[in-house]
Amino acid sequence: MSLLRLRPSLRGFLRALALVAIGFVALSLLLVLLFRVVPVFGSMVMVERKVASWVAREPLAIEHQWRDWEALSDHAKLAVIAAEDQRFPDHHGFDVAAIRQALEASRNGRRLRGASTISQQTAKNLFLWTGRHWVRKGIEAWFTLLIEALWPKQRILEVYLNIVEWDNGVFGLEAASQHYFGVSASQLSAAQASRLAAILPNPRDWDAARPSAHVEQRSAWIRQQMNNLGGAGYLENF
Repeated sequence: MSLLRLRPSLRGFLRALALVAIGFVALSLLLVLLFRVVPVFGSMVMVERKVASWVAREPLAIEHQWRDWEALSDHAKLAVIAAEDQRFPDHHGFDVAAIRQALEASRNGRRLRGASTISQQTAKNLFLWTGRHWVRKGIEAWFTLLIEALWPKQRILEVYLNIVEWDNGVFGLEAASQHYFGVSASQLSAAQASRLAAILPNPRDWDAARPSAHVEQRSAWIRQQMNNLGGAGYLENF
């Protein structure tokens, strides 16, 4: 087949590719702008868990209740920052220092440390699926840039606290508070909040109500970090 005969099909392919890219950018911008002001009543991770339960024929009830910023415990806000992303107020979505440390640990043969920020985790949980595929990481980076550009930090943390997974089928701070401690998200103590933050690396296996020695040790470290950050006054940065 000659090059001249290939050109129309190539032009058509490139045109279709451009339309898909433009559509993706437009849709992602629309969604991010919408969720800046609209309460988030679901996430793609919730959908993923539900679909997986159908495939496995193991019924799963999703527990989730949206709560506005003012109804979320200040202890929980601070605990999650202390545990997950202490540079959260200062970075623009990516913690370059943490990424460098993770890569250095990997090069030295140590276990690869997590370097995802709260912004990245919010983007992944809300818009994408779990897993470590590079395609997903690339799309995650795009959504991270969008929410950092279009949402204030308070909104990012508010959405994160409302959609993060805290047990199998338990999403968001209100559902987690009720699930583990029988209290609302506004009533969490510093100790309870630190235990919830402590199980975030492995929420489907670790238990905030009946913590293992490792979880208890981690929650004590988180409380120390909360004090080091300046306590509740730290949240005035938002």
